[in-house]
Amino acid sequence: MSELTKLTIAAARDALRKGEVTSVELTEACLAAIDKADALNAFVHKTPEIARERAAAADERIKAGDAPDMCGIPVGIKDLFCTEGVPSQAASGILRGFVPQYESTVSQNLIDAGAVMLGKLNMDEFAMGSSNETSVYGNAVNPWRRGNDDTALTPGGSSGGSAAAVAADLCLAATGTDTGGSIRQPAAFTGITGIKPTYGRCSRWGVVAFASSLDQAGPMTKDVRDSAIMLRAMCSHDPKDSTSADLPVPDFEAALTGDIKGKTIGIPKEYRMDGMPEEIDALWTQGKEMLRDAGAKIVDISLPHTKYALPAYYVIAPAEASSNLARYDGVRYGHRAKLSQGDGITEMYEKTRAEGFGKEVQRRVMVGTYVLSAGFYDAYYNRARRVRTLIKRDFDDAFAAGVDAILTPATPSSAFGLGEMAEADPVQMYLNDVFTVTVNLAGLPGIAVPTGLDRQGLPLGLQLIGRPWEEGDLLNTAYALEKAAGFVAKPAKWW
Repeated sequence: MSELTKLTIAAARDALRKGEVTSVELTEACLAAIDKADALNAFVHKTPEIARERAAAADERIKAGDAPDMCGIPVGIKDLFCTEGVPSQAASGILRGFVPQYESTVSQNLIDAGAVMLGKLNMDEFAMGSSNETSVYGNAVNPWRRGNDDTALTPGGSSGGSAAAVAADLCLAATGTDTGGSIRQPAAFTGITGIKPTYGRCSRWGVVAFASSLDQAGPMTKDVRDSAIMLRAMCSHDPKDSTSADLPVPDFEAALTGDIKGKTIGIPKEYRMDGMPEEIDALWTQGKEMLRDAGAKIVDISLPHTKYALPAYYVIAPAEASSNLARYDGVRYGHRAKLSQGDGITEMYEKTRAEGFGKEVQRRVMVGTYVLSAGFYDAYYNRARRVRTLIKRDFDDAFAAGVDAILTPATPSSAFGLGEMAEADPVQMYLNDVFTVTVNLAGLPGIAVPTGLDRQGLPLGLQLIGRPWEEGDLLNTAYALEKAAGFVAKPAKWW
């Protein structure tokens, strides 16, 4: 039964259609794996009853011949997605006890497609973090280890629980969200594939907001084909989300020909950072050669405003977070602090927010409130918005010049140890997003593909950035890179 959890979505889909396995069997195998993997702290709200009910319904649907690709596939849902009747806390103490009576559009799309929810997955609190160390549930743990070293490693963040669960074969795939790299960085750290689609491709309705102009949902899967299958199921136009694009959703899997002859791949010189580890630089060079050997034309490009991306992001994202998180006040739902005699509503707000929000969330709310305050709004927030426009223009110019996709590293390092950076200068942690935030600021699709191992035996990934709304073309380029890299490594089971 344990071998069933190692199946890809595509392989499981085919086996289900042929009657070689049932969704109930697949689901039971995953539930058993989850129960044996508490050391990873990936699943924080298990939903076996819901899973069994949906698996049985999926089997009936498959028998009837009315089954979309995701029908019967067991998946995990990041705790940022509201799920009807199931706790949805965004890994925060301030939402303890919150059980929504509605379903997010993305998770409803997966339900409609027949997918089976196994439970909710760990994450950084309100998606604010790059290591899954800010969660009220405690740290999620990477299933990979450095050689014979027992040091617990980060699975990345904020979608760390999703990444750990997929890499450890606890589920066949998982949902993630990406505000500044929160799908792509953990995917790279755990040797899986993660795609952030174009902003507006997936509805944000029912997804707990961090930074509304940057947040975007996407799939985290075992390979590129699975990302194509799951992304199609997650996408839709949604009138409940004013930023949702009213565009047809193509069959992304059908785009996976692996033929990239004649495609032009841009290599941005600004991504060659000072102090970049030799292994990352070598991997990037290998990636260029792989794509060249596959028939693509490799050209050097310039994205001159890249150096301003990180500071612009860490002005815009906290500013939007401070506005979005103002709704958590203890009045209507979630945590409410115990008040002393004589306390009024102001004291209730102050105590509730001080108790309910973790340190990193408090830090970002404070930064965001500061940059939006009178006297600083123009100096910080408006300037960051102008920089964002320039960053987007850089990409527009590159695509207008004939570039089809852009190849960069996904992360500045492999996975680091839990606790190794958490107590350091928070700016050092923020630097983990250096290669990914530009994609969110420009609203573009980006995908992380595992392409090698470092000298410690840990996975490393490369990132491909595509034209807006052309996820199919981006996935096909990623598919060609995946085939050339031939990455098949899995973590040795220790949990």
